[in-house]
Amino acid sequence: MEAQTILEIRPALNKFLQHFHDCFGRSTARRHLSTYVEGQLGSLPRKSIEPMADAAGVPPRDLQQFLSLYRWDESAMLDRCQQQVAAKHAHPQSVGILDETSFPKKGQMTACVQRQHCGASGKKDNCVVSVHLGYATPEFHTLLDGELYLPEETWHEDRHRCRAAGIPDDVVYRAKWQIGLGQIERARRNGIFLRWLTFDEGYGGKPPFPRALDVLGQQYVGEVPCDFRVWTRRPEVLYREHANRSEGVGRPRKFPRLKVKNNPPAEVRHIARHSPLFRLEDWQTYHVKNGHKGPMVWKAKRLLVWLRDENGLPTRPHHLIVTYNVLEPETLKYFLSNAPEDTSVQTLLLVAFSRWKIERMFEDGKGELGLDHFEVRKFVSIQRHLILSCVSYLFLAEFHQKHRGEKSGPDALPGYNGSELPGEFVDAWWPMFTSIGSDDFADVASHPASQRCRETLSSQTNHPAITRLGTEIEKLNPVQVESVVAL
Repeated sequence: MEAQTILEIRPALNKFLQHFHDCFGRSTARRHLSTYVEGQLGSLPRKSIEPMADAAGVPPRDLQQFLSLYRWDESAMLDRCQQQVAAKHAHPQSVGILDETSFPKKGQMTACVQRQHCGASGKKDNCVVSVHLGYATPEFHTLLDGELYLPEETWHEDRHRCRAAGIPDDVVYRAKWQIGLGQIERARRNGIFLRWLTFDEGYGGKPPFPRALDVLGQQYVGEVPCDFRVWTRRPEVLYREHANRSEGVGRPRKFPRLKVKNNPPAEVRHIARHSPLFRLEDWQTYHVKNGHKGPMVWKAKRLLVWLRDENGLPTRPHHLIVTYNVLEPETLKYFLSNAPEDTSVQTLLLVAFSRWKIERMFEDGKGELGLDHFEVRKFVSIQRHLILSCVSYLFLAEFHQKHRGEKSGPDALPGYNGSELPGEFVDAWWPMFTSIGSDDFADVASHPASQRCRETLSSQTNHPAITRLGTEIEKLNPVQVESVVAL
């Protein structure tokens, strides 16, 4: 980073934080806001309250009370953050990404902690889980929202334990998809336009969730589990009584209803293996993007299917996209979309494979802003920390966008034959506040590795399957900026 850019950081931050001053009733709280955000943006190796307070020369108890006891409107602060994104970063092809992340914790006193699947360790572990909504455009991405997940049996049903952890009585159990749906509705109320929404099978596997998105008019491409059930042909529906019935005999039939002789909905894995309609379609090859280990080449088929609505009747047609990586043909992925019928497979795949953006946001949040460094235990303190992290991330993303210079290609994407990595990252820079923390610039690490354990594919560059496809590379369907969506 150039010296002039470093000098611009503090004035830019002061101006940025002025947008949130009316969320605080006292000037003391506004000063602590500046201290906390500067601490998250600084070069401290550990960005919990005590190191940030020591570096800023304030008592740690002041920052602890700022998170737990001070009166300030965190809800208005999150609204203001989203309204700024809507005003400055609106895009006709924006994508919302719903996902969760976890924070390993020891003991049983931290609010919402329990033994559950922990993405940070890749196994069942003692951790806290939060649900997040990310926002991505070709030139920009940031976290819009974050909310703690309250487990049902170990916390919701034990209100005494909830009160001891500072969880208000009106905070009750909600499934993760319900938390995510609430975040989407809130973002829309604050003026956020999401052209697309994408999510993993943890959300797509809950039928009420895609139904609720249809009601909202939200277009999506989401992964569904292999046992998700759909119809490959629209079942017949009866809308009126066809035979005379003796008056007062038997229970009156409800209409509309399914005809008795319809085939039941089938699991998507069985459709991929046995459906005659699916076999009629040809596998198409798509070059999704160039990754760290070479090009990512996938094969895909698309079939129109029908879902059950809340009354058990068929919905309008949806897209079922079945894909597999050419190096792992035995492992299929299933995606569902409510996009218009004429939407191209390239567009659907590009949205479906855009979830890496929020993985990058989690990496940046944990590695650069100390998203997972909190050591507080009370519910309100953790929730406020998540909101402050959204504010810090927004400033970092905006400052980075302003000073990163020219993009490597159109819409920050490599060309089809390019070798650059897709997308713009919030990079690990020199310390943003040289007066906070260590001044040893040589110790600044490169971008942290992902803390979410995922199965990784081996390098595809010299694999025989990729080499064989190399002679036909021009026949592939590149998922890139020429598509309707560009990420």
